[in-house]
Amino acid sequence: MKEQVLLTVDAAINLTLGLLLILFPAQLPTWLGIPATDSPFYPSILGGVLAGIGVALLLERFRDSTRMTGLGLGGAIAINVCGAGVLAAWLVGPELDIPAHGRLLLWALALVILGLSVAEFVTHLVKLERPDSGP
Repeated sequence: MKEQVLLTVDAAINLTLGLLLILFPAQLPTWLGIPATDSPFYPSILGGVLAGIGVALLLERFRDSTRMTGLGLGGAIAINVCGAGVLAAWLVGPELDIPAHGRLLLWALALVILGLSVAEFVTHLVKLERPDSGP
């Protein structure tokens, strides 16, 4: 898969999660079956960070036309692996008491993000092996 496609998908995931967390309606955790919080402060801050990562990924995706460097593939992989790893650790541990559909949603999210990171890394390795191939 092309690096540009992967960066675009990664950006879309981060922007979507970021916007959901920024807007964070009080009933969203109940609907999704995920842990609730007493205040929207921390989720909205996290949403801002994720939205910023999404924008940085889009800058990287359109680097040639914007003449700006975004986050880069290595940064995207690192952020995704760290975030999905922490999420998986919460899901494995006994402290998280959430409904089955929330647990399923969060496992799916962790696996998609880890899978995307593996695809990005493999794409990068293939590109390194064929330096004569264009972007």
